[in-house]
Amino acid sequence: MQVVLDYLKKHQARFVAELCDYLRFPSVSAQPQHKKDLQACAAWLVNHARHIGLDARLCPTAGHPIVIAKTKRAKGSRKPHFMIYGHYDVQPPEPLDLWKSPPFTPRIQGRSIYARGSTDNKGQNFAHFKAVEAYLKTGTPLPCDLTFVIEGEEEVGSANLAKFLKTHRRELACDAVVVSDTGMPSPKHPSLTYSLRGIIAFEITLHGPSRDLHSGGFGGAVENPAMALARLLAQIRDANGRVTIPGFYDDVAPLSAFERRQFAHFPMKDRDLEKLLGVEKLFGERGFTPTEQRSARPTFEINGLTSGYQGHGSKTIVPAWARAKITCRLVPRQRPARIRKVVCDYITKICPPTVRLEIEAGHGAEAHLVSPQSREAQAALRALRSAFGCQPILLREGGSIPIVNDFKKILHADSLLLGLGLPDDNAHSPNEKFNLDCFAKGQAMSAHLWQELSRRS
Repeated sequence: MQVVLDYLKKHQARFVAELCDYLRFPSVSAQPQHKKDLQACAAWLVNHARHIGLDARLCPTAGHPIVIAKTKRAKGSRKPHFMIYGHYDVQPPEPLDLWKSPPFTPRIQGRSIYARGSTDNKGQNFAHFKAVEAYLKTGTPLPCDLTFVIEGEEEVGSANLAKFLKTHRRELACDAVVVSDTGMPSPKHPSLTYSLRGIIAFEITLHGPSRDLHSGGFGGAVENPAMALARLLAQIRDANGRVTIPGFYDDVAPLSAFERRQFAHFPMKDRDLEKLLGVEKLFGERGFTPTEQRSARPTFEINGLTSGYQGHGSKTIVPAWARAKITCRLVPRQRPARIRKVVCDYITKICPPTVRLEIEAGHGAEAHLVSPQSREAQAALRALRSAFGCQPILLREGGSIPIVNDFKKILHADSLLLGLGLPDDNAHSPNEKFNLDCFAKGQAMSAHLWQELSRRS
């Protein structure tokens, strides 16, 4: 192992330069004008994987291509087989005026590299490529077979990955999937995320008059859809932060004493979180800490709210319609189809008869949960400890990575979520960055991980 670790230390400057090359591709999957950029980025990654000694190919899909890169596997190999999942597509960079430097021109300041996709997810998946390179270039035998699956549609819902997994089920059969697309509280608190929240999304529209009306001529005689929507949404959460929808919490398991002890290890204090988020005071469901509220409790969130005139100045109308975009984050045991039904039934019940309700369903995914006591989880914790030189912690995170449930259902493999991002890395925001110390230690973690996961006892 020492020769592998020495190789990683020796070549850090080159690794950072190569990461800059990777980050220069504006691989924005949500914007059609970047289709060629996504193709070019995927092709670059295939060539890079081949250069470091992997068998790599580009796999077309109905959308953007998937990159497959594998260590050379002996026929009939009995080594354990692990998959590394990541994505090369990135979020749109807008609003551009808030960036301190162009989003696709990587900028290094201090120990951070600033660029769109640096932490989500190019920097994190690239750390695994560099760890495998260290094995291959030093002639150090890997104790396992590895396959990288790097897709180009994660930021738009991974529409084609599940079909790809089913088609290539035999080739991709593995003992576990390693995903570095989450975060850690700080470099002194490396983490294994053992649970993610699920999600349901939908859109509510209340239709009122057949057109916008003059508020002087008709205001007071017809229902204002914007007012009706505001009243409707206000009934869904009480003053204690609890969702009022009947049946919403029926399947939610209480937090165990073990889990609450793990949450207590989270280093960020309430005031630190307020400062990071730019709020005067935190708000959440009473009876739970902020860490528990944002990672282990279900929610009902308004993501967007619009109605009437939005331009400069005033326009005195009763709007014809009002709309809200909604997501509910779900926790283990909550089934998306059931929660969607109880939510929609309640909204239908409380909708006033003076407007017409329309509900458009969006995507949904179950929560993810693996046992932190499993052999694979314990191996991951040992790898984190070796790389970061401190005791790792266990996390439940509030975000959703729906594809991990497909790994379980299609490949029958659990996912190990070993995130390298930090809370202030600005994923999905202007001035996204990635800490270069986390990049280097992530490589070391990956190098240790294959040894630890391959232990037979």
